Amino acid sequence: MKPSLSPETVRYHAPVLVCLAAILLLLLLPTGFEGALVYQEAERCSARVLSVDDSTIVDTGLVRSGEQRCALELLDGAFAGQVVTGVNMLNGSLEQDKLYAPGDKALVVVSHDGDTITNVTMSDHYRLGWEVLMAAGFALFLILFAGPTGIRAIASFALTVLTLWKVLVPLYLKGWNPIWVGLAITLFLTVLIIALVYGFDRRCLAAVSGSFLGILVTCVLGVLFTDLFHIHGAVMSYSESLLYSGYQHLDLTEIFMASIFLGASGAVMDLSVDITSAVREVLEKRPDLDWREAVRSGVNVGRAAMGTMTTTLLFAYSGGYIALLMVFMAQGTPVDNILNYKYVAAELIHTVIGSFGLVTVAPFTALCAGLLLTRKSPIHLPTAHTISRQTEV
Repeated sequence: MKPSLSPETVRYHAPVLVCLAAILLLLLLPTGFEGALVYQEAERCSARVLSVDDSTIVDTGLVRSGEQRCALELLDGAFAGQVVTGVNMLNGSLEQDKLYAPGDKALVVVSHDGDTITNVTMSDHYRLGWEVLMAAGFALFLILFAGPTGIRAIASFALTVLTLWKVLVPLYLKGWNPIWVGLAITLFLTVLIIALVYGFDRRCLAAVSGSFLGILVTCVLGVLFTDLFHIHGAVMSYSESLLYSGYQHLDLTEIFMASIFLGASGAVMDLSVDITSAVREVLEKRPDLDWREAVRSGVNVGRAAMGTMTTTLLFAYSGGYIALLMVFMAQGTPVDNILNYKYVAAELIHTVIGSFGLVTVAPFTALCAGLLLTRKSPIHLPTAHTISRQTEV
């Protein structure tokens, strides 16, 4: 007769079941915008470029305008196998324009009237195959390296993507308050992601408490300094296009404020888990320590980690603005002008306010871990060896 699983093992594995149930629910959950497709009377499919005609393209320095006409073989959909002529319109923008060569695979939009094709527009190069391959390679290496922990990491990654796409974005489009929605979703993801690491136990509670307190600090400071810096949410890429798409009622500035703590939440969670694990290890070796000494140990770990974590945010945010910085330097722009430029100021808010969250999450998490993990009659937390033995039984 097999013995029943211990409460510790159940608490450790329960987050996996909750996460998988949430992923399944999100996959089935409609966004509410499925009927808002621009191409209602068209079919999207992939096509192979057989030949190209560049005779109508006009080169003016770096700018190209006109159109590229391509002979295409449709590879899937209702018109698979047909050879058609596709049009690739050039707008004179290196950022948005693309050129095709024979042998390329493209994503196209086929407009039709019944069984008759009326127009074929070339959207972009077809990248889905390589994206799937890249994701599969990442998942494979993660599982090979981390084993069951890698599977949990993939589950948390999938949960985060689906939550942002199926819940956060639709609610923002519907006009819900971006800050409150962002905080609620961040708390939900923080609880489940950290629970996948620890299970539902005191370590999870300590790490979640410290993380969310740090996120709240980031939220308050982000709102304050966005107002002080007079930053409008239109600094976000494609935000004006969103307004012109019929969503003039959206408050872009509040969405920008929410993006500050959303962007920093991953690093905040990382640091809180590091500190909680360190405090737990110290208490396992020295169970006689009181909560004050445990907190002090956690703060010392946080001090060591904060130096690299704040730099991580700097690299993460500044990496997307290398070209802008090169323009400033090439034009000899004075530093005070650079710092006053609204795009730079917006990135400073992201970086510095996100770092505020990291600075505060260390003492918050150390305090929560010290208080929770040194309580009398502690919950016996399972080790990896114990869990594997119980699972085998």
